[in-house]
Amino acid sequence: MVDLIGSVFILAGSVFLFSAGLGLLRMPDAYTRIQAGTKASTLGNMLVLIGLAFYHPNWTFQLILVVYFVLVTNPVSSHALSRAAWLIRTPMASTTMTDALIDEEERGAGEKEA
Repeated sequence: MVDLIGSVFILAGSVFLFSAGLGLLRMPDAYTRIQAGTKASTLGNMLVLIGLAFYHPNWTFQLILVVYFVLVTNPVSSHALSRAAWLIRTPMASTTMTDALIDEEERGAGEKEA
């Protein structure tokens, strides 16, 4: 039964990792690709590591450390990549309605002038 539970977690994680790869191919611009890849790969990696913990109970502590590392580094790296893309003026998809960073930049410039 434990092997079945571990297999289900690994299969679910594989589905999310596949969807992350698919998101990288299907999304219209760099920002949505970064978001799709990060969210799906974070969950996919966590599910695969939980599945591995069921297969190898002795590795649980090390796998928890890896899950923690993934939870900390994926969002931070995603933010850094998106911010760098915005700073070098990577174009957004034509369907994007607002650019919150431009709005924030304009408000900051207005406060400096006053």
